[in-house]
Amino acid sequence: MTRSWTLAAALFVLLAGRVGLAAERPNILFVYADDQSYKTVGCYEGSFDWVRTPNIDALAKTGVRFTHAYVGTWCMPSRATMLTGRLQFGVESMRMDGQYPSSTYDPEKCPFWPSVFRRHGYTTAQVGKWHTGRDNGFGRDWDFQKVWNRPAFPENAGNYFHDQLIQTNGTEAVKTAGYSTDNYTDWSVEFIEGKHRDAEKPWFLWVCYDAVHGPFLPAERHQEVYPGVKVPIPKDVFAPREGKPTYAREWSEWVPRDDGVPVLKAKAQKTVTTKALHGHTIHDWNRQYHQGVIAIDEGVGRLVDALERTGQLDDTLIVYTADQGFAFGEHGFRRKLAPYDANIRSPLLVSFPGYEQGTVCRHPVNGASIAPTFFDAAGLKLPWEMHGRSLLPLLENSAAEWDDPALMVFTGQKYGSDTDVVPTDPETLYLAGVPWWASLVDGRYKYVRTMVKDEPEELYDLTDDPEELVNLARQPEHGERVLTMRKGLIAELKRRGAKLVDSLPPVAALPN
Repeated sequence: MTRSWTLAAALFVLLAGRVGLAAERPNILFVYADDQSYKTVGCYEGSFDWVRTPNIDALAKTGVRFTHAYVGTWCMPSRATMLTGRLQFGVESMRMDGQYPSSTYDPEKCPFWPSVFRRHGYTTAQVGKWHTGRDNGFGRDWDFQKVWNRPAFPENAGNYFHDQLIQTNGTEAVKTAGYSTDNYTDWSVEFIEGKHRDAEKPWFLWVCYDAVHGPFLPAERHQEVYPGVKVPIPKDVFAPREGKPTYAREWSEWVPRDDGVPVLKAKAQKTVTTKALHGHTIHDWNRQYHQGVIAIDEGVGRLVDALERTGQLDDTLIVYTADQGFAFGEHGFRRKLAPYDANIRSPLLVSFPGYEQGTVCRHPVNGASIAPTFFDAAGLKLPWEMHGRSLLPLLENSAAEWDDPALMVFTGQKYGSDTDVVPTDPETLYLAGVPWWASLVDGRYKYVRTMVKDEPEELYDLTDDPEELVNLARQPEHGERVLTMRKGLIAELKRRGAKLVDSLPPVAALPN
């Protein structure tokens, strides 16, 4: 975080309470899924033809669907970006602390913008997963909060779907029965209907579903859905993958069965056990993963219905997205973290009267633009420098000119000034096998720079090669474009104050 941002944030907090309210401000319903690939939403190109998400799809019919949204790289930094408008390297003082996933931050060095909305007359609320420091900000950032605070209770951090320790408004956590997706929807509907808020104030509600995160456990009522489904086998599910950096070239989380069908190797995350309901083939896991989305879709339907029943639908900006995507076999992965669309690309749908309806925006955008959009919609000035820009021009005209390429940066478990120098020790440089990287998506092309010495750069044509199979950077005829996008990435990093740009390791020589 720059000193100028800290001073600006402090000054804005002091003055915010004195600023009058605009005459009309929308409510904002921000629905945030977990580990949900854009491919799991029926209205997206790339989804399987058997996918059914009618309620999420309905948002696309009444709003704008962004085809290439890069919201985050994994759970914690993605949420930090949502709360600050800044990418991981600009989130000062955030750090892992204690038993995983415990983490902490200094709210004076790292203010969250919902506190600004509160000072401008909004009621702010958050329901669901909290994964951004043990301090969940109740009373400072939130007027109402009913959350599963993973950093505060590491012993309960694997309970993604049942028996969660739930905190209500900062009180002692209570073990709570029921399926988490349904619980979060119930509590959110109550808020929309008027509970826990002043009926005279506009509101902001952030609904953070745990689904469809591992162990990808669907509700019991959905565990027989999609019987017998088969998915196309990703072309590069097995190693090696020519032209990619070493870690990606050799990545292997799937092995071939006797008949060649990919089967998942037996692995579990630190806090999540692997629970296969149907088996371990790529077909079985895709089925289970997609089953977990159905309760989210039902929840979205209930939330929109509550808005309509209470006469608030026309006054509410609805944004649906996820912290990042999740690969199932593509490039050999079964995880997020890596820079490929299969791993991190999210759905993003925005619906509000007055915006375009049923349109598709193909400009690439990143998660740092979501907070500025909320401020713009509410008629508020940004309280500090953010790393994105308001999407309102694209919501009003999805074909408008857009000169803001989507920058993404992955710095493992490090944030803020802890990212100023690119590390060389593997323990810091890699997270779950994936090294630090930065990417830039500009129009149809994606450029990736792995922050490991002498690794090849990557360039993909997302129009002709949406699966990112062919690294054009290893083809001499694309050398000029590689150099142009390399300069573009460095320029975007510098523009946002990323000091790591001064210690980027050298890349492999481009082919002649």
